[in-house]
Amino acid sequence: MDFDTVAGELYGGDLAEFVSARNKAAKAAKAEGDPELAKRIQQLRKPTTAAAIVNGLSRDDPDELRELAALGDELRDAHTRLAGDELRALTRRRGELVRRILHGLPPMSDPVSREVEATLEAVAADPDTAALALAGRLTSVAHQDTDQWFSLAASVPPATGKRPKKLVDKAEPAEPKRDHRREEAERAKARAERDRLRKEAAERAKERATAERDLVRTERAAEQATARVEELRERLAEAEERAERATAELETAKAAFDEADAAARKAADAAG
Repeated sequence: MDFDTVAGELYGGDLAEFVSARNKAAKAAKAEGDPELAKRIQQLRKPTTAAAIVNGLSRDDPDELRELAALGDELRDAHTRLAGDELRALTRRRGELVRRILHGLPPMSDPVSREVEATLEAVAADPDTAALALAGRLTSVAHQDTDQWFSLAASVPPATGKRPKKLVDKAEPAEPKRDHRREEAERAKARAERDRLRKEAAERAKERATAERDLVRTERAAEQATARVEELRERLAEAEERAERATAELETAKAAFDEADAAARKAADAAG
């Protein structure tokens, strides 16, 4: 048993069975004499419904997820270069891609659909979220446990420290422009657009984080309640087993008493 294999089975399995399967795997690791592995397995978080859906994309249709992560890299590059026009075009592409991915998913409720949309946007916005999603290990947007997956060979191309060729070409210094006022105006416009987008993203991120924390807190409470129910079921099973043994012993004792009582009556009748 190894951590990556167990994690892959858990995050690729039935979401409803995650807690019981995780506890069973942790118990098996402990029984095999590996308490450290058992502890790591027990600490694995159950993914939110939206995170589980996005994790499923990494297994069933990873190409669009990779495209979304790559688009995030381009957006960050455009932000860095204050390329306002390019940034607006990339933002439109991101929205179109997110909508296309959502359209290809099975029907879901509006709250789940909105959460999946927010999670997909987080994949484009944050490299750590993208790496976890591509590896199929995303638990939620609010909790990105990147460090614990350091041993995984996620399906993300290794960073080379180089920009994509087309971006490098665009970043090369252009010929000096004669109209410096126009150039400065364009830069100011790009900065203003960047600030607006950052403010909008910050507001949405704040709202999403609040909702995500509430969701994670609720799911953790449900997870603990499920574990408690499993514990009580085990204790109930043990109690029922003890009750069955006690009932059998009572029947045996009763039979012995009846036999002894009958013998005593017979002896008394003979003596009289």
